[in-house]
Amino acid sequence: PKRHSHRLEAEGFKEQGNVYYVKKDYAEAFNFYTKAIDLCPKNASYYGNRAATLMMLSRYREALEDSQQAVRLDDTFMKGHMREGKCHLLLGNAMAATRCFQKVQELEPESSQVQQELKNAESILEFERLAEISFEKRDFRMVVFCMDRALESASACHRFKVLKAECLALLGRYPEAQSVASDILRMDSTNGDALYVRGLCLYYEDCIDKAVQFFVQALRMAPDHEKARLACRNAKALKAKKEEGNKAFKEGSFEEAYDLYSEALTIDPNNIKTNAKLYCNRATVGSKLNKLEQAIEDCTKAIKLDETYIKAYLRRAQCYMDTEQYEEAVRDYEKVYQTEKTKEHKNLLKNAQLELKKSKRKDYYKVLGVDKNATEDEIKKAYRKRALMHHPDRHSGASAEVQKEEEKKFKEVGEAFTVLSDPKKKSRYDSGHDLEDDDMNMDFDANNIFKAFFGGPGGFSFEGNSCKAALLFTSHNYLLIPCSDCTINH
Repeated sequence: PKRHSHRLEAEGFKEQGNVYYVKKDYAEAFNFYTKAIDLCPKNASYYGNRAATLMMLSRYREALEDSQQAVRLDDTFMKGHMREGKCHLLLGNAMAATRCFQKVQELEPESSQVQQELKNAESILEFERLAEISFEKRDFRMVVFCMDRALESASACHRFKVLKAECLALLGRYPEAQSVASDILRMDSTNGDALYVRGLCLYYEDCIDKAVQFFVQALRMAPDHEKARLACRNAKALKAKKEEGNKAFKEGSFEEAYDLYSEALTIDPNNIKTNAKLYCNRATVGSKLNKLEQAIEDCTKAIKLDETYIKAYLRRAQCYMDTEQYEEAVRDYEKVYQTEKTKEHKNLLKNAQLELKKSKRKDYYKVLGVDKNATEDEIKKAYRKRALMHHPDRHSGASAEVQKEEEKKFKEVGEAFTVLSDPKKKSRYDSGHDLEDDDMNMDFDANNIFKAFFGGPGGFSFEGNSCKAALLFTSHNYLLIPCSDCTINH
């Protein structure tokens, strides 16, 4: 009689549980089903009902235990097998789910619902297989795609979520990866994989100290976590080597700094953010060592790794300026100014644009063959030498083509001298002001300049001498000029 009254009371609790279940008050339903189980712990349907309630509360691991208990008590309990299968599926264990659904199929061969669940389990296994192959090939996008598909049926599977988060981190999608890992840690704070992924995101964002803390915590929770151990080792090595390089640079040991940054770059090819900084640091050292082409290459590598890296664009642009590759410099400064419209960046761009314009006009210093810091005297000497070298009279016996070329050069020499011998014009030319107006693009009469330079009326003779000595007749005397073809003064 006592057992009978227990059974009746338990049935009453179950009925109350059912009322709350229908009302979707699953917490209350759970309480009443638990009371029923406490009174009758051998009743399979009570466990089945509580399993259904736990599933509605997304407590799938507990629901799985209740389902398993239900079918242990009654192996023919079809709904029990079905719920166990569903829980396995939601938790990402498709093989176990398949076994449960096959049992349901034996009990109820006509069930269309079980057909669909078997298909879901098969597709999860397929996506798992494809994800594994893709991870090996480092096709992380495909892994994310596979995990998203698998999670449609296995929404509570931490394993799939962690794999997705790891691949998002490897793709540089850190906020998304962090969000997935944090969701798991909220439900399971001891999940070593999720702790590892949190660390990985920080590590890849160059927050190495914080990253190490997460790797250490992951290893505390899962001592055999190989990925966390390797990442922890890499993080520490990378930090140490980078700091050594920075120290050598500050002390002015540029060769040593260059080698240390090069060593640091071999530690972990996956750490894009840190490696971009290392390339940029090595470029800075390279420019100090006058390895400008190498520095440009390093900046390019840094930008390839991180297209938003302003410092690398600025460093490369400066190297382009130093090697007179003005078009490239303008391109980099434009990119920087579009990203950060500061006054400083505007000035750098304007300066590069001016140098580019200057580089496209005639280089009067090159025409005279003098340095940009040449003195007035050096400019005069250079003019005298070049003007006599290219004077048309001197080439009267040459072919028409040569005559034309020499006449052009003679004019250019006159033009260059007019500008560079006049302090005001020279200053305007040096600062690039001549590009902004036309008053310096006047017509030059090279002969007038030649006469004015050598003084007075007179003729020119470039013949009658075996070494073609340049002789200039003035009205009263000869002006003797060193011959451009030999070492004798005539």
